[in-house]
Formats: sequence, structure tokens, C-alpha cells
Amino acid sequence: MLENITFNNPEFLWLAVILFIIILIDYKLKNVKNLSFKISSIKSFSNKSLKVKFFPLLNVLRFTALFMLIVALARPQIIDVSIQTKKSRGIDIVIAVDVSSSMLAQDLKPNRLEALKEVAKEFVNDRINDRIGLVVYAGESYTKTPVTSDKSIIINSINEIIFDGIIEDGTAIGMGLATSVNRLKNSKAKSKVVILLTDGVNNSGFIDPNTSADLATSFGIKTYTIGLGSNGNARAPIALNPDGSFRYGLTKVEIDEQLLKEIALKTGGLYFRATDNEKLKEIYDEINKLEKTEVEELKYSNAKEFYRLFVLGAVILILIEWILKTTFFKSFI
Repeated sequence: MLENITFNNPEFLWLAVILFIIILIDYKLKNVKNLSFKISSIKSFSNKSLKVKFFPLLNVLRFTALFMLIVALARPQIIDVSIQTKKSRGIDIVIAVDVSSSMLAQDLKPNRLEALKEVAKEFVNDRINDRIGLVVYAGESYTKTPVTSDKSIIINSINEIIFDGIIEDGTAIGMGLATSVNRLKNSKAKSKVVILLTDGVNNSGFIDPNTSADLATSFGIKTYTIGLGSNGNARAPIALNPDGSFRYGLTKVEIDEQLLKEIALKTGGLYFRATDNEKLKEIYDEINKLEKTEVEELKYSNAKEFYRLFVLGAVILILIEWILKTTFFKSFI
């Protein structure tokens, strides 16, 4: 408990130094006054011996009372501080993930899709106060998880993303962005963001990417675009083996960077290029910094005062001193 005590007016504690000096001076003076002398008998002083022994108690009471008054002036208190966090501005985010077969390319380790999933999960865990949704697209698109504040649902959905051939292969960037916009258009959040990732060029879908970008702009939805893939060639699926597994070979990495830059520019976002695992992580970290949720921290403090106890103690000691001086030590003084 004592370690939690603070003083509202600690400057008054310097008076304790002055009090200590006064005590020293008083002690020295009393030693001078009480010089010893020799007598043949002390019988005449026997009735006052007890009073002599306890007389210094008066000084102890007086100086202790003064010290307690000094402490009272310093205002000892225990401050109980409680902090409440109030989210004043929320962000709704949709992550649009390309799940075409080219995402199995191994220029990122172990492949582009798995590298993305690991970084995306870290990003989701960092967005404590925001709602996040998940859209996947290849030749067509669909919402895997609506916008939600339940991070465990998003993490599980990210873990479940695989290339399974259920949706048509291809890269429908316009469809992926349009589905993401549809998830956010009715959002009441102060800020709405799409993070769209692809490793190819728009070659599928019936919605033009520029039309989707115009739609995002009309709803005030900012879009960050990420081109995923190394420069040059990458080892990627090129055919199916008789057993259904992929046959890998070197293929040229083709990303429509100009389109992704236009989408980002039109919607007020930015374009990034991730050529390896580390660069991909840096990009998500950068977006995390750019899209900060404004959080208002409210601090409440409640001070429990103790100066009254010290004043009361000082009054009691002074009263005891006065009673002793007017009764027990009356004839002695």
C-alpha cells in the first residue's frame, strides 16, 4: 500500500529538514543545560525521578505532531487510475485474394498463396479495433467471409484458402474488386479499404477493372493493390499430370502493373510490388501503418486523501502533550 502513496504538494516535505535541524539544536541545548553536578545525597529528588525520566516524552509528542502536520501539508494520497479505450474511428477492410493456379508459383516460399496467407494472418491480428472481410477470386469471385470483428473467423477462413479448382481458373481482377466493393458499400465505418492482391493480368470475368474502380470511388472505398511475383521467370504449374497433380515449369511472371496503379490512383490508394516473402510482409506492415484506427483513450483518476488522518493524529498528540503538561508534569515544569 505504501508504495502507491504519492504527494500532491511534495514541496512541503522540505519543512521536515528544517524540523530535523530544530530537533538537533534542541537536543544540543538540553545537553548544555543539563550539566552534571555533585551532591552528597539525592533523597530530596526521589519523588521527581519518574518525571525526569519521562519528561523528554513531551518533546517526542510535540515534534511528532509537527512532522505529521508537515506530511498533511504535502497531501498524501493514493490515486486510482482507470483507463477506458473508446474507438472513435473504425475501419472496415476487405482483403481480396487471387486464388488462380499461378498463385502456386514457388518464387515465394513455399509458394505465393501460402506466403500470402501467413502475412495476411499477421495483418488481421494487428487490426484489433477493425472489422475485416475476405473475398477470393480467380476466373470468378465470391465472398468467403463477410466483414466481421471476429478475428478467429477471419483467421480460419484464411487458413482454408487453397487452390481446389472449384471456381473457374483465371484472373478476374474486376470481379474480385466489384465483390469487395459490394461487401463495403453499405458500411457505416468512417473509412473503408480494399486490399487487392493478384499475380497476373485481368483475363476473366464480365466486369471491367476500371468500372469496379469507379464503383469503389463512388462509395468512398480506398483500394491498395499488390502485384505478387518475382521479376523474370518463376517455377509455376504449367500442366496436370495423369494423377491430377501439377507439373511445374518455368513461366514468365506477368503482372499488369499499369492497371493496378490506375486502380490504386483512382480510389486514393497505393500500388505495391512484392517480389519475395520479406517484401510482401513489408507491404502489409506499410498498409497497417497507413490505415491507423483513431482510438481515444479516456483516463479517470480517483484520489483517496490521507491528510485528514495525519492532521487528526497531530491534534491527538498535541492534546496528549497538553494534558501531560497540565497534570503529570505540572509541578515539574
